[in-house]
Amino acid sequence: MVFTGGLRSLLPLAVRNLIRFNKLNTSNTSGMAEGYKQANVVILHKSLADNFEKFCHANNGPLPLLYRSKPGDWKCPSLSSNSDIRTDCLQYRVYEYGLCTGTLTSLKEYSDQLKDMVTFYLGCSFSFEKAVQKLGVPVRNIEQKSNVSMYKTDVPCLSVATFCCNLVVTMRPIPEDKLEAVVLATYPLKESHGAPVHIGDAGLLGIQDFSNPDYGDPVQPHPGDVPVFWACGVTGMEAISNCKSPLAFAHSPGCMFITDQKNEDAEAYLKEIPEVHCISQSPLYYSIVSAAAVKRIRDLESLIGIDPAGRNQGPVIHPLLRLARKFSKSPVRGHRGVKHLFCQDQLLKACLSISHAQSVLITTGFPTHFNHEPPEENDGPPGAIAIAAMLQALGKYVVIVTDLRAMNLFKQIIEEAVQQGILKAPVPLMSYQGDASESALMFLCDDGNVKKPRFDHLIAIERAGMAADGNYYNARKINIKHLVDPIDELFIAARTIPGVTTTGIGDGGNELGMGKVKEAVKKHIKNGDVIACDVEADFTIVAGVSNWGGYAVACSLYILNTCEIHDRYLRKAIGFPRLSKKVVWASALPSVTKEENLLQILRHHGVRSGITASLEMEVDGLSFYSTHSDMIEKLLGVLH
Repeated sequence: MVFTGGLRSLLPLAVRNLIRFNKLNTSNTSGMAEGYKQANVVILHKSLADNFEKFCHANNGPLPLLYRSKPGDWKCPSLSSNSDIRTDCLQYRVYEYGLCTGTLTSLKEYSDQLKDMVTFYLGCSFSFEKAVQKLGVPVRNIEQKSNVSMYKTDVPCLSVATFCCNLVVTMRPIPEDKLEAVVLATYPLKESHGAPVHIGDAGLLGIQDFSNPDYGDPVQPHPGDVPVFWACGVTGMEAISNCKSPLAFAHSPGCMFITDQKNEDAEAYLKEIPEVHCISQSPLYYSIVSAAAVKRIRDLESLIGIDPAGRNQGPVIHPLLRLARKFSKSPVRGHRGVKHLFCQDQLLKACLSISHAQSVLITTGFPTHFNHEPPEENDGPPGAIAIAAMLQALGKYVVIVTDLRAMNLFKQIIEEAVQQGILKAPVPLMSYQGDASESALMFLCDDGNVKKPRFDHLIAIERAGMAADGNYYNARKINIKHLVDPIDELFIAARTIPGVTTTGIGDGGNELGMGKVKEAVKKHIKNGDVIACDVEADFTIVAGVSNWGGYAVACSLYILNTCEIHDRYLRKAIGFPRLSKKVVWASALPSVTKEENLLQILRHHGVRSGITASLEMEVDGLSFYSTHSDMIEKLLGVLH
């Protein structure tokens, strides 16, 4: 007789008895014995057990270890009473030399071999489904009476001895407005895989056919649902398959062992509050970060958004700036309407996107002093180098792209920055002229193939931006196009490359990437109707001085990578936390001493202040010692 009653309300022991005596006609255990933990099962020869345990600890997102048995022990007293691992899973898989050679409903025929084997019980995402449903979040696989969808990814696990494989994930479609609730509910449940490891486009995980899961059943999303992926214990099956041991067993995907342990109380374990932020629409991609980290980054954004006009009393303003304000016909810092260009959370979203990038292109250089040689101003390069230093420390590939005529200048600046300890290593320099032999797509992608981009993220900081008429203007409305290479084309082309995002950092609206705020520039910035950059970036960071934006990006990347919640999401819950590198990352942060030394390097090479064309220790007419050093200290203060 087959049991057909409600399985949700049954106690685990009752469900196990039904399974043991083949009284259930179902393909998976999702939704059974609600409120109790379920477990993935891996059974290996005792000679492999120690290394597999190390593999679990090294990849505890997909393989949270609940219990390891002794050889030949078919029970697990800390997880359940009156259980027998030979009979208490709906279905088992048999692996011989890495190949799945069959499925069984009982392992009793292998009792002799099992005497020399060790059973591993690993946490399962079925355990958190009740917690998710309590929040009013639909669990589509339960609604559709199907197994959850499981996919192989291209994300490698951390290998241990003969155990190596790629991560396997489960997918549940979640309504967009419920994403944060789901993350909040699952994040504390570490023994049930914890928070999602990916939210958004499946292709970013290397999943080629979303409609055809590798394990389980296809689950149909509803309109407005977002694919959400959790690390999956089936990863253990991939590991034992690749290990190619003579004999091993595992539960069949979805056919879990149901324990007597109740699920954890999520609120009791919630030390930090995770937040979900969308950082890309094409492809769709979300990131996760703690609320505490978000607050600190917003504090940084508020600091750099200060218009120096609010600080123009007393000694903070250099005498040359006072003269400039008195006699110059050009716009003068402090009266430029920067506050009208501000966009909330652009620093946060830009830095989340950069944090996920592996390869970053930075461009800078604004030749506003067309009557001087070199014509560059000293706002931009320091911010670019501050970003590059942090990216280097984080292990990302970074290049700087600038005008061909300025390559030698930047080469010398970078070499001296390395000598002074401002950069740990030289940053590769590139130029782009946009001639017939080199299109923007060829520059950004291998063989111009948009599926093979060389860079994940492009950053422009105080880089001359193309206006609507195709020219480039300084703040005085003087056309400097003859000094500017068309690097804008790279940002325009990047919008056609899936997965490549861009950031523009500026302080006046005529910088590359400021196209997003061009209407505000035209309305609130002097000469804005002419000088406004027409080229958009995905993220627009507006600062009182562009260098401040660069410093804030470096500080934000430090905050994100020292955030445990974000770190786990970055590494897909694979490997160990990277917080041991915190000291290295801290050493890459900007400092008053570093920026003072860099400004001295720029002075030595004749790079001048933007507003006054002075070679004194100032940027944009603001004294380094009384204004910029103070800003750097305030930004660093947010980190502590």
